[in-house]
Amino acid sequence: MSVRELVVLGTASQVPTRHRNHNGYLLRWDGEGILFDPGEGTQRQMLRAGVAAHDLHRICVTHFHGDHSLGLAGVIQRINLDRVPHEITAHYPRSGRRFFERLRYATAYRETVSLTEAPVAADGLLAVTRSYTLEARRLSHPVESYGYRLVEPDGRRMLPGRLAAHGVQGPDVGRLQREGRLGDVALEDVSEVRRGQRFAFIMDTRLCDGVHALAEDCDLLVIESTFLDEDADLAAEHGHLTAGQAAAVARDAGVRHLVLTHFSQRYTDPEEFGRQARAAGFTGELTVAHDLLRVPLPKRR
Repeated sequence: MSVRELVVLGTASQVPTRHRNHNGYLLRWDGEGILFDPGEGTQRQMLRAGVAAHDLHRICVTHFHGDHSLGLAGVIQRINLDRVPHEITAHYPRSGRRFFERLRYATAYRETVSLTEAPVAADGLLAVTRSYTLEARRLSHPVESYGYRLVEPDGRRMLPGRLAAHGVQGPDVGRLQREGRLGDVALEDVSEVRRGQRFAFIMDTRLCDGVHALAEDCDLLVIESTFLDEDADLAAEHGHLTAGQAAAVARDAGVRHLVLTHFSQRYTDPEEFGRQARAAGFTGELTVAHDLLRVPLPKRR
């Protein structure tokens, strides 16, 4: 059975704390694993969360501040140490290529794995697979930063009542799905559109067009909320969002499950982020993330 879930490896902003590691997020999507923003300590957090190097197929870095990328060196070396048998693709802002190369070759090790670099230079499509498309959108931060969005292609759901009414049964159902028509019965006559699931990952940014485009109609949105609303001026100055701003984006975008993360160490009550998100009018499922949390994608509508 396919698994689609978010594994939270770290949730701290800027520096780790006693209870929060640097950033790190693994999206399990059927048989693939996409690692987002591996900050310092990610390799150890993977061990604690039961995530193996063999689980990784892509690495997506939003930008090259340390809390989002310092773990690259350890993760890449672990991938090679464990001789991961499949190709791994790394996406990151092209302007930060020198940082990626320094982290990739931070120390001596034996390269045994095919790691393909696919830098991001503009908004647009990054990859197309059988089960999803991956795209990027530019964000607003003091250094170049991109958010990522994963969309499953729409499918079709067969309707038993309509199949029976048209006399379609047994092997003919599969044939109709493959060929689109069976005699005078079209696939559209006996099925309905099953919308593909959507996931977005938005880290360090002010409010901007890219934030809204990434969040649109997401089943699961992971978004930074570094500051509480009373510190909105600080958030804007440093290129971040508040809890209320993040929740308002999710509310207006029709997000089903909102995951807030990337919290400043200045705050002692993480639940206040949730309270401010609700005050902003978000009524969907809400999670204030903590390290080693697992968040399943919502069931289909």
